[in-house]
Amino acid sequence: MALLPIIIAPDPRLKIKTKPVDKVDAEVRQLMDDMLETMYAADGIGLAAPQVGDKRSVIVVDCARQGEEAQPIRMANPELIEVSDTDYSHEEGCLSLPEHFAEVVRPDGIRVRYLDENSELREIDADGILAVCIQHEMDHLEGILFVDHITALKRNLILRKLKKTKKQAAKAVG
Repeated sequence: MALLPIIIAPDPRLKIKTKPVDKVDAEVRQLMDDMLETMYAADGIGLAAPQVGDKRSVIVVDCARQGEEAQPIRMANPELIEVSDTDYSHEEGCLSLPEHFAEVVRPDGIRVRYLDENSELREIDADGILAVCIQHEMDHLEGILFVDHITALKRNLILRKLKKTKKQAAKAVG
């Protein structure tokens, strides 16, 4: 397994729409494993392929709390097939927008169909934080960031701060 570099916004690679995978083979499984290792190392609960520069429709999530046994879920080609009528407001963050958070409203419960790490078609029902996490990561597959769900004023403020931080980091290296 390998740690992958996480792309930090603003970056055009985070705005791409991914391509579905034909099947989950050894190469896609390796990507999933590397993404999980990267996510755990960054103290995240979800990661999408575009965040590590990959254009395939792959996400990984694990919402187990600290001290609990890991519960990784590997998904290729996830698709929402059902959403609840009730919404849930949750403060979201993102490994590609470090140290920035905002309230986002999403459906509280979902049903997702996907290919697992063995290329088996699966469906799961999720609610609460798992539903939020899956929807957040699925947004990445469409080039959508959590800040795209908040007001333009707040979004622009966050993106300006990230751009400034990237410039300062580049100057420090150069």
